[in-house]
This record gives sequence, structure tokens and C-alpha cells, in this order.
Amino acid sequence: MEKGQATEFKLDRMQALAKALGDPQDCMASIHVAGSKGKGSVSTMCARILQAHGLLTGLYTSPHILRWKERITLAGDEIPEAAIIAQMGKIVGLVEGKGPKDFPGGEEPTFFELTTLLAFLVFRSLGCDSQVVETGLGGRLDSTNILRSNISVITPIELEHTQFLGTTIPAIAYEKAGIMKPGKPVFIADQRPAALDVFKHRAEALNCPLYVLGEQIEITEPKVGMEGTECRIRSRPGASSALAAMLPPQGHIVRTPMPGLIQAKNMALAAMAAAELAAIDLEAITAGLSKAVLPARFQILSRNPPVALDGAHTPESSRLALATMETLFPGPKMLLFACAQDKKHGEIAKILAPHFDTILVTKPGSFKASDPELAWASFKAESPGTELVVDTKAAIKRACTLAKEKNQPLLITGSFYLCAEAMEHIKAIKA
Repeated sequence: MEKGQATEFKLDRMQALAKALGDPQDCMASIHVAGSKGKGSVSTMCARILQAHGLLTGLYTSPHILRWKERITLAGDEIPEAAIIAQMGKIVGLVEGKGPKDFPGGEEPTFFELTTLLAFLVFRSLGCDSQVVETGLGGRLDSTNILRSNISVITPIELEHTQFLGTTIPAIAYEKAGIMKPGKPVFIADQRPAALDVFKHRAEALNCPLYVLGEQIEITEPKVGMEGTECRIRSRPGASSALAAMLPPQGHIVRTPMPGLIQAKNMALAAMAAAELAAIDLEAITAGLSKAVLPARFQILSRNPPVALDGAHTPESSRLALATMETLFPGPKMLLFACAQDKKHGEIAKILAPHFDTILVTKPGSFKASDPELAWASFKAESPGTELVVDTKAAIKRACTLAKEKNQPLLITGSFYLCAEAMEHIKAIKA
């Protein structure tokens, strides 16, 4: 959650602000991405493919890791500050001197609403041909959902943010399905049956062509290494997506610098969505995916000893991070973990703890509310030797020192905020 969160999720305030600025979100072709995990990776991959096709493509993602500017980019490439500041002035003019009563709902715009609006303004001012937009929270009432998107993409669904989105998979799937637009294609990752049923019913109600990854594309020969992930993608019998139609019988090999078996599926899902938006060829897909990187998505930050960062903060994403860690580093290894107060640290501890020889638990920085003692208790129940180091910077320093002394790989996970702190620490060491 960002600071300045509204007490009620509604789109009327965002719609009013956008309308006052000429609805900048509607000035270009759009891909809108929701889901519980992988949506940042898929968004980045889509944008890189469109860029490789020759389209000037805006990319809006969250959260940022080190710098706020990471949220608003050209397919991952930094936008000059002057271009962003120029558009900030328009937003300041819209909200300056006004109070809660001056906005729909009786509340001032949130940080995320204003950042989202700024992204749309920047992309319009730069003359972008297309944009890829990642939702922040949920989908139906997320600030980004003022988009009239051409393509909707939904990555795998998990129980997450249950205090806002609901306590069941169908309830959360309903919120994510809210990004679907009447008659527009929808691409979804392989889902739990309860989520898939919701998506199928919603797509049918809106007359949306629905493409399910596993029904369209077969993924074979996956290879995961320190340099990233590679796989072969082939069309399934009866597949009807634009990507399936262009794949040769023997399939096509794609690669991304991001390690992890899940990235094979993310590549296929992103390629399907991008190919539907524009007449893209396999060369652009290959070139775009080869440049798709995102901080703290199993990022190898150091190699001697190896230090990997992964912002995984749900049970399933923790399983995926663990699988990648064990693939790359099958021997003894270390874990530094921290999570926000609302995360399922008990479940995550059961998943991760048995696989690490040394475990440290800390706070995910000071930005998010957390209870490191409770998280420590969860890990200690699974691994009695787990150490609690409440101070985040001290914990990172200790973990890195121990990893070097023991010559063991270190996984830092549980929170993007923890990953950001770790990146700053290791960057300072290397400087």
C-alpha cells in the first residue's frame, strides 16, 4: 500500500481529474495488466516487444525499487526529468489550493492516483504510439482502470490483499476481471479452476475473445541459468491467437535475462498480448524479450558470493523464488527475510525455512508497517536457529558478511522495500 491511500476505492475522482486534463490515457493503444504475481515482468516484456517493433511505448509499473522515476519509463528506459517535470506542472495546477471537499468522494487525490495520471500525461506529451500499464491493487477499482484498453492481460491469481479484494479466489478473480473491456481481447495465464471460471463468465458477458495461455501455447525445453531463462514456444492444436498463427511448426526459441521457470510462461503470455496489439514479427518478439529486465525479480545482484533479490511476498511467489534458488544453487544457502504486516509469513516460513541453512529475519525498512518479531517466530518454529536482527541495514550487512564468510549464496526476499535497502547497501560496497 502507498502512503495517502484512500479510505474507499472508487474511480470517480480519477475520472474527473483525467477529464480535466483531456483524458490523456485514451490517446494511444493500450495493454492493461493485472494479476497477483508476474504482472510487472509481463508488462515489461510487452513493452519491450512493442518497442522492438518500432513503437514508442510508455511503461507504467509499481512499486519502484530505488527511484520513483522507475514507475514511468519508455519500455524500461529512463525518461528525461524535464519531460516529467513539465507534466507535473499541469497536475499541480489542477490540485493546488484545493481541499478534500473539492474532489469527488470528499477526499484528496492519493499518491498513486496522481502518479498514474502523471504517467498518462507524460506518455501523451512524448507522442507515444502505445502504452503498457500495470495495475496497482486489484483491477476493477484500481486507479489505472480509467483506461479504455485494447488488450487486457491477467497473470496468475493468489489470495492477496484480502482485506481489500476479498477472501476467496473467485472474489479476487472478480476484481482482476474488472479490467476487461467490452469486445476487447483478454489473455490470461494458466489459472486455478475457480479463477478461470470467473474469467470465462466475465469474458462471455462482455463478448471478449478469451485466450488462455496453456490452450494457445506449449512451452518446452525450459532452461534457467545465471544469465536468465530460455524456452521454446509452439502453438497448440486449434490455437487461434495471433502469436500461435505466426509460430513455425518447430516452434521458436525465446530468452529473457530474468531467471526463473515462471519467466518462460511470462514470455509466452507477453508475446501473445503484444502480437494481438500490433502486426509484430518473431524478430521483434525475440529482440524485445532479450532486453526485458526488472529490478528485484530474482535479480542476481552479486556473484561472489551470489546474492539474489526477489520481491516475492506471497506463498506462491515464494515457492517460485525458492525453485529458482534451488535450480541455480543446489547446495547450502542463506536467507534474509522481511515482510509487511499483512503478509502470510507463517505460510511463507513453512515453504522457505526447510531449505536454508542460515536464516535471518528483519524489518522491510521503515516505509511499511511490519512486525518482525511475529515473522521471526514463524521462521523460528520451522528452523530454531533463525536469527532476528530488527534493524534493516544491520541485518543486510550481517547477512552479506555471513554469506561471504561461509561462501554460500544468499536470497533476500519477502518485500520490495527490503530489496531496495539491499540494493543500496551492495551498491555502496561496490562503489
